[in-house]
Amino acid sequence: MTIRSWSVSWWAASNPILWYKQNSSVMRFFLIVFMLAIFQAGHADHDTRLAGKAARIHTAAFTVDSHTDTPIFLARYRFDFGDRHDQQNNRTKVDLPRMKDGGLDGIFFAVFIGQGPRTPEGNRDAHAQVLMILDSIQATLDRYPEELEPATEASDLKRIAREGKHAIYLGMENGYPLGNDLTLLEDFHRRGIRYITLVHSSNNDICDSSTDTLEHGGLSPFGEEVVSRMNDLGIMIDLSHASDDTFYDVVEMSRAPVIASHSCARALCDHPRNLTDDMLLRLKENGGVIQLCFVSEYVKAFEPDPQRDSARQAIGEKYGQFGEMTEAEREAFMEEWFDVDRKFPQEMATVKDAVDHIDHIVQVAGIDHVGIGTDFDGGGALEDCYDVSQLGNITLELVRRGYSAREIKKIWGGNLTRVLRKVEKAVLFQ
Repeated sequence: MTIRSWSVSWWAASNPILWYKQNSSVMRFFLIVFMLAIFQAGHADHDTRLAGKAARIHTAAFTVDSHTDTPIFLARYRFDFGDRHDQQNNRTKVDLPRMKDGGLDGIFFAVFIGQGPRTPEGNRDAHAQVLMILDSIQATLDRYPEELEPATEASDLKRIAREGKHAIYLGMENGYPLGNDLTLLEDFHRRGIRYITLVHSSNNDICDSSTDTLEHGGLSPFGEEVVSRMNDLGIMIDLSHASDDTFYDVVEMSRAPVIASHSCARALCDHPRNLTDDMLLRLKENGGVIQLCFVSEYVKAFEPDPQRDSARQAIGEKYGQFGEMTEAEREAFMEEWFDVDRKFPQEMATVKDAVDHIDHIVQVAGIDHVGIGTDFDGGGALEDCYDVSQLGNITLELVRRGYSAREIKKIWGGNLTRVLRKVEKAVLFQ
């Protein structure tokens, strides 16, 4: 190397502008790596802060799920609620250990009765099923008195949670067991039932279902008596599964706020089980609340799955109406039903999809009229909130979207207990 070439090289190396021009691609590479590292570190730190904030809010909130079908397992599968169960193998979504993991303070166990024949014999059988399921719930409460406590009033949620226990409220899904006997409402109220879903997937003697033919045009004359008597007793009227006409009839005549214990917004997922924007506005006027359902097909529209649909249809045709099955037939039905999920896994909605519904409901009806009713153990499950242990993911997404602690506490129980409190105040003492 000559002196001149050495001096030029030394000058280039010591001159940052010239060096950058000669090595700009290398510099850009390292600059990008450096900036990405800073961004990722900042992003991770931001996520950590959000997760911490969400955890604190979730822990501080008095949380309640307004609808789970767990009693199906308590009554029919010798299911021990105190054991931790694997969510994928036995398909159950709720037990005591996972309630603790998910920070769930209270829960409404739904006493589900499938629609059977509307005859005196069918009504008696349905009533007997209700009593059997209630007995199985009571047996679970008796087995874990240090962990679980029955709840019947709005104020019970906070009191029981502060004692370190979980509040167990009761609802009845389908008014079919009433038959045509209004006096049974008093018996159900005495046993602790604090809401009744007026109808399920088929019409009954009370009203029309959202997934059946037009029969009564909404409430039947007997249904009007049921609504009035539920107001008298302090039983919340649940309009999930009810037809649109039934919904409007009830909100018109009820002197207490109503609920939809497990429904979504029809504007985001066009399913008759969901509520239209006009219905959300009427619910707001009524002072009621819609509890967001986690059944994926009510959260998000998916492309048809012919194999899965055909398999489900074949099982339905094989066993007929759930309410008309024997105990052994019900167990076989459930096993085959769940087996379809294993053979043809369902495409699932996500937490973000579900919280989109909360956003929409808040935009239409306001923050005071939305809550959570997962429908766990009755078909409810999201891809990233598959069981009760993952409920904190809902709170995290709400925090990400800017909901305040006060708003989140309303969603997680404040709104529902407000409605129950108003229903209690509407009671006619006789």
